[in-house]
Amino acid sequence: MRQSMKWACSFLFVVLAVGSTAHAEATEPVPPHHSFTLESKALEETRRINVYTPPGYDTAKSTRYPVLYMPDGGLQEDFPHVATTVDTAIRAGEMRPLIVVGIENTERRRDMTGPTQVDEDRKIAPRVGGSAAFRNFIRDELMPQVRRRYRVTNETAIIGESLAGLFIVETFFLQPKLFGTYIALSPSLWWNGEELVRKAAERIKSRPDLRNTLYLSSADEESIVPAVTRLADTLRASSPAGLKWQYEPRPDLRHDNIYRSASPKVLRTWFAPEATHGKQ
Repeated sequence: MRQSMKWACSFLFVVLAVGSTAHAEATEPVPPHHSFTLESKALEETRRINVYTPPGYDTAKSTRYPVLYMPDGGLQEDFPHVATTVDTAIRAGEMRPLIVVGIENTERRRDMTGPTQVDEDRKIAPRVGGSAAFRNFIRDELMPQVRRRYRVTNETAIIGESLAGLFIVETFFLQPKLFGTYIALSPSLWWNGEELVRKAAERIKSRPDLRNTLYLSSADEESIVPAVTRLADTLRASSPAGLKWQYEPRPDLRHDNIYRSASPKVLRTWFAPEATHGKQ
């Protein structure tokens, strides 16, 4: 186990060094959007937020929309391709209209990781283990601001990959009511000796009233697949009836292309026009 963890951290140190910024080029087109900054007491810094609103938002004054939140949401990160995917699908009638809220990174590895007892984990960044503060920022500062600024329903979702996927799975277990739908692409569940996987059964058992949607996937990665597979086995054995979940292995994809390759189908599936889960 220790040897595999060392390999995972050594490999992912290189992969994650560029974070999701490697996914988006500086000149990548992005649909019309708004941006604003938010002074965060939880994080003690200023955060930049990018927001996509669906076609017709400005004229449909009485219509409210679900919100898809995304870490790695900067204009040089994953916001352009996610917003483009959503805009294209909505215009084609393949997806329900929704708002996309992208959270631009400052210290990605700090925000996306929880505490760890594994020395190798701590080597990926000067500061790690700040996921609780980042979650507080989303819950107590960002979400209220989005509700004030935009016409939204109570339906929320979150999407992310790699360390952002880790944050999403952690949030699902620790604060499941924060979002209705959780989409984690190749989540880095190796973090802290696979703590989220090891404690999954216990945490699921303590929440028999779960009514969320959880989607998990994994690319062709030795450091990712075993942990996600074990989590899926736990969900298969002990998930409550109200939890709607799916695990989709994608051995045809890699760590560096699963977000772009998988998200168009995933978003169209879970937010299809006929979908009713979580509608207000």
